[in-house]
Amino acid sequence: MKHIIIAAAAILMTLTACGQNNRKEMKTLVAYFSATGTTEAVAKDLAEVAGATLYEIKPEVKYTAADLDWRDKQSRSTLEMQDKSSRPAIVKDLKDADSYDVVYIGFPVWWYTAPTIINTFIEAYGFKGKTVMLFATSGGSDVAGADKQFHAQYPDINWKPGKLLNDASKADMEAWVKSNK
Repeated sequence: MKHIIIAAAAILMTLTACGQNNRKEMKTLVAYFSATGTTEAVAKDLAEVAGATLYEIKPEVKYTAADLDWRDKQSRSTLEMQDKSSRPAIVKDLKDADSYDVVYIGFPVWWYTAPTIINTFIEAYGFKGKTVMLFATSGGSDVAGADKQFHAQYPDINWKPGKLLNDASKADMEAWVKSNK
């Protein structure tokens, strides 16, 4: 009888271990570009809620207040957003981009879409076949324009609907993360 119990316990432990080894842990990245710190704060909360690695998309040349003056038709941000082929250079230091299964990409909405530096990031790392969701902060726009644009521009990515996360609570973020699994 003692041998049967020990054998049953060993079989149960083996089956449990095999089941755990067969389950793939989804690796998640929250990447963000933040010119003023607003999107950064949201990204930090989202990364915490999602159990994700946090990564800042950094421009090689940092944006100044003058660069961000959307009323100035010659400001850096205005000129970049008027030129759809603009790809501001980024610091390319994300070492293991291919290892992520799920990627959240955050940004402030500029001219009803994502800043062109987000295109630079996507094109630098690809994310083909990865599940990607956009999230944004904005003073008055939503993420729909960027969602539509990126889904069309990068069809090899498994896009899920993006979300505006202005004033989102951690509970709201948690619900969104769970809905994307």
